Amino acid sequence: MPPRARGSGFAVANDACMVRALLAASITLVASTAWLHLESNDIVAGHAIPKIFMARACGGQNRSPALAWSGAPRGTASFAIIMHDADAPIPGGFYHWVLYNLPSGTHRLEPNIKLAADQIGQTSAARAEYHGPCPPPGPAHHYVITVYALDLSRISATSPLRGAELERRIDGHLLARGVLEATAATSP
Repeated sequence: MPPRARGSGFAVANDACMVRALLAASITLVASTAWLHLESNDIVAGHAIPKIFMARACGGQNRSPALAWSGAPRGTASFAIIMHDADAPIPGGFYHWVLYNLPSGTHRLEPNIKLAADQIGQTSAARAEYHGPCPPPGPAHHYVITVYALDLSRISATSPLRGAELERRIDGHLLARGVLEATAATSP
């Protein structure tokens, strides 16, 4: 890109056009994704995840939490859920829970729920199950549970999908999402 000439006004006009275009694109993106109301009787947003939902290696019972959501838009054909720790010291973070093919009439999950094999994906621990938090000693990690309302009725897979694979598969099919974030920490 050639250097900008001082005082020409050309670069300023182009920058202003670019800013307007980017703002319009971001407004369109935000407006096209509705929000679900997501809550849990087991995990309070912004607070520490109770020990019972932590991994056994961290003194927990590795139980999945109860979740409930509402506000799915018309056209929702199924739901997917991902619990992710972006603070994990591995590339891409750690996927703790990967669910998909939840029917559109589903609006809650009971604690420690058992799902069909075609509804549960693989965690970063390479197991098709809930894997409770167990961060390394140090600062608290942030765990984000996201429920996705999708226009897909079914996601076909020959083996359980990993978190990043599911994210790629639902790209372009998202109608709404709900997010709940909590923390967990362990002592040295």
